[in-house]
Amino acid sequence: MREGKIGRAPDYTAACVVMFGVNLGWVLLLLFAIWGLVGAIFVSLLLNRWIDWLQARKRARAWPPVTD
Repeated sequence: MREGKIGRAPDYTAACVVMFGVNLGWVLLLLFAIWGLVGAIFVSLLLNRWIDWLQARKRARAWPPVTD
């Protein structure tokens, strides 16, 4: 076993965001192929509502309160 200092873990935030976009893209294309434009738009709107809900929840728990 190695002895010595353990280095910092790499920051994979940018890679995670990019892969989220790639995965979202192929899922929406798959939905478009199966259910057409209406299905893809419906899922996109649901995802948008969910993200807005998460943002509101985060702001409600923030201290000091965040105002826009």
